[in-house]
Amino acid sequence: MNEDILQGKWAQLKGKVKEQWGKLTDDDLMAIEGNQDQLAGRLQQRYGIAKEEAEKQIREFRARNKGF
Repeated sequence: MNEDILQGKWAQLKGKVKEQWGKLTDDDLMAIEGNQDQLAGRLQQRYGIAKEEAEKQIREFRARNKGF
C-alpha cells in the first residue's frame, strides 16, 4: 500500500487506528492524515516505544487491514 492509497482511505481507517492505539487523540489523527512516518512518530510519543517497534506495529496493523 503506497502513501497515496493510505491517505485516500485514511477516513475509513481512523476508527480502526483508534481501536488499535487508543492513546492517540483526534488531534493526533488530524495531524497524521494517513502519513505512515507521522503515525510512527506519534506512536513513539504516546507509547514511549522505539521507532522500530512503532514501525513493526504499523506493518502488523496494515497486514491485518489489507482491505484498506
